[in-house]
Amino acid sequence: MSFDYHWHDFLGNLGVILIIGSYFWMQIGRISGQDPRYSIANAVGAVLVLISLYFDFNLSAALVESFWLVISILGLFLVSASKKSSDRQ
Repeated sequence: MSFDYHWHDFLGNLGVILIIGSYFWMQIGRISGQDPRYSIANAVGAVLVLISLYFDFNLSAALVESFWLVISILGLFLVSASKKSSDRQ
């Protein structure tokens, strides 16, 4: 059995590090779930994992990462809307 590690595997692993790292930082109180950096890290991480899945597809992982990306983008919109609302007051 051979082990081939490609550039897209590296991107996928980097995406996993971003997702798990941001979740870890939130759990230990170093970042808030409402902080845009949290959603950005999750969105970028999901995109990187999806890129790797393009080359070595897995439906379950693709579904999880697609929802992760959509939810992260939704989080960014909600934080932005909340910030605009509080700036008006």
